[in-house]
Amino acid sequence: MHPVSHRDAHRRSTGDDGPERRCLVTGERGAIEPLIRFVVGPADDVVPDVDERLPGRGMWVTADRAVLTRAVDRRAFSRGAKRSVIVSDDLLTQVEGRLLDRFQRTLGLARRAGCAFAGQKKVEEAARSGRIIGLVEATDPGDHARVRGLDPAVERVTGALAEELGQPFDRPRAVHVAVVDDRSGAGAGFLDRLRRDSRRLAGVRNGTGRLGLENPVGGCIQPG
Repeated sequence: MHPVSHRDAHRRSTGDDGPERRCLVTGERGAIEPLIRFVVGPADDVVPDVDERLPGRGMWVTADRAVLTRAVDRRAFSRGAKRSVIVSDDLLTQVEGRLLDRFQRTLGLARRAGCAFAGQKKVEEAARSGRIIGLVEATDPGDHARVRGLDPAVERVTGALAEELGQPFDRPRAVHVAVVDDRSGAGAGFLDRLRRDSRRLAGVRNGTGRLGLENPVGGCIQPG
């Protein structure tokens, strides 16, 4: 599914009309792409809403490990909710796990739609035919083997380990995953979603700032 439709559905159900939010920690405004949405659950606990579908007023925090740590340490979620809330000791682990799950789910959907595949031989065949619109690469040190025939202009997406990339393809590991398009444009939609989630995942794991890996984003954003 195209990620934009998810956000549109979320806005219709929660009243989020605008494309901008303010980061609960830094107070900066900007597009929602580098942010993670949180809501308060039925047990007054803070719940990461990485799919942006849960009911309730959202609290948005930049997907950066240092910023998320500050949100926990400085009781930012209680301020944002305007009441006392429960913040789990493993909140950052929850966020990382949910982002990874979303990333892998997207790869699985793209695979079933015929828009993504792994395996060096298949990837290089697609590269030589010019079909690849995006290349997902493992972040493991030393695992960036060259893909022969790949157009240098093809976008590269990182953020997950080879073992994590392999799981949606029933492989022990995958160093490269090719994303290709079809006549419906589904491949481009999958790539959009993978791009955003890989950057958020990298930010939570490595503290890369506002997820500006290849394309820096200027701000973080607000309750809503």
